[in-house]
Amino acid sequence: MSKNVKTYVLLGVVLLIWGIIGFKLLGAFSPETEPSSKVRVSEYKPEKAVERDTFSLIANYRDPFLGTLPQVKSKDPSPKKIKKPKVQFPGIFFTGLVSGGQTKENIFFVTIDNRQYLMRKGDIKEGITLVKGSPNSISVHYQGLHKTIPLQNGGQ
Repeated sequence: MSKNVKTYVLLGVVLLIWGIIGFKLLGAFSPETEPSSKVRVSEYKPEKAVERDTFSLIANYRDPFLGTLPQVKSKDPSPKKIKKPKVQFPGIFFTGLVSGGQTKENIFFVTIDNRQYLMRKGDIKEGITLVKGSPNSISVHYQGLHKTIPLQNGGQ
């Protein structure tokens, strides 16, 4: 074979190889879309999800470097304070008293929520207990709280 024939044969092989490479590159960048596989909605069944087995590690062993055990934290270090609901006293007014007569016991005029009552020491009206009284004021007890109420001038 002559030198020119060998050159032409090699040139043809090189062109063939570069042509194949160029064809593949053009095919990869072509705007054509491949036909998608059509799936009917009624035939689609989702795969069942597999539950994972979960676990937790309890690392309550001795520290190999310090040689100490971990300290256990208490869940409730101090008792929590329970808030007591605030007691709302009803409208209480001391409007007067009646004393004397055959007994030395006084009778007090006490108005509770616009209702007037005649009360003696120890009487309970609408949950309010009359603890003690004097001509100037009375002391009442209501749901665990004590309150001193002065005499109202002229009533309500």
